[in-house]
Amino acid sequence: MRLQPYRWALTACFAVVLLAACDDRQELEGMPVPEAPARKVDTQQLALGERLFQANCASCHGARAEGDPNWRQRDISGHFPPPPLNGSGHSWHHSAEVLTEVIRNGRPKGPSNMPAWKGKLSEAEMAAIVAWFQSLWPQPVYDAWYEMQQRGH
Repeated sequence: MRLQPYRWALTACFAVVLLAACDDRQELEGMPVPEAPARKVDTQQLALGERLFQANCASCHGARAEGDPNWRQRDISGHFPPPPLNGSGHSWHHSAEVLTEVIRNGRPKGPSNMPAWKGKLSEAEMAAIVAWFQSLWPQPVYDAWYEMQQRGH
């Protein structure tokens, strides 16, 4: 009968309306993750992190942690330029512990020229640097990072 195509169209319209009525924060496959709790802000730690970043990291990663514009392309020596740490690169895919580990030990055998800061910066100073550049991450990036941490990634 001819009613079958109309029934399909009506069902499809109902599904679209139902999905549109969903709360934006609800996690749907391929959609943003739920918002993370409010960020804990230690203004003294962030000030220290910014000061240390400017003194030790900005010459490679940029004053606002924007990284090299060509950070995804290997240079002539086969290394990747410094990536952005401001949430526009891949740093948010890593835990704070992994980010601190990279600062601590650099990437001596990796695809970059990241130097080791162990012995030059204390653990608290490295943590402050990570906290500072994480503070630059847009809220949706921080939310996705937080969700990954909750799942143990």
